[in-house]
Amino acid sequence: MLIWTTRFSRKKAVLTVIAMGIVMAVLILLTGRTESGNSSARPELADNSQRVEYLRSLGWEVDTEPVETLQFLLPEKLEEPYLSYNELQLSQGLDLTACLGKQVERYTYTVTNYPERPEGVQANLYICEDYPVAGDICCPGAGGFQTGLAFPEENA
Repeated sequence: MLIWTTRFSRKKAVLTVIAMGIVMAVLILLTGRTESGNSSARPELADNSQRVEYLRSLGWEVDTEPVETLQFLLPEKLEEPYLSYNELQLSQGLDLTACLGKQVERYTYTVTNYPERPEGVQANLYICEDYPVAGDICCPGAGGFQTGLAFPEENA
């Protein structure tokens, strides 16, 4: 039988508990920043029905088929007009910087229930690796606008 003894002062015990708490806090923070933890909060939009359902869950009624699809390579570094567009995305919990240098698909749908605008309004969804990284509601042309994906609250 082996017996091991050590002197452990109250000061050493407190410092040990504090050190272990710091290590645990760092581990919790690091595991919360993993890619899988981040993507689980975002909906997977791998096919058209998932994209349409996502827009409907936000309050938008859209035609079931996109009027336009486009694929492009996002640059390695954001410059205008991407920088100002990403400010809109950050305000709604999305971020283009997650896909810098990657292939992005844009799906454009016709919106049929925009308040006081029965036609001419579109919803754009930008998808990277099956997850949304950007999106907007817009009305191109004269008197047009561009807003985030949230349905206008005063008319909801």
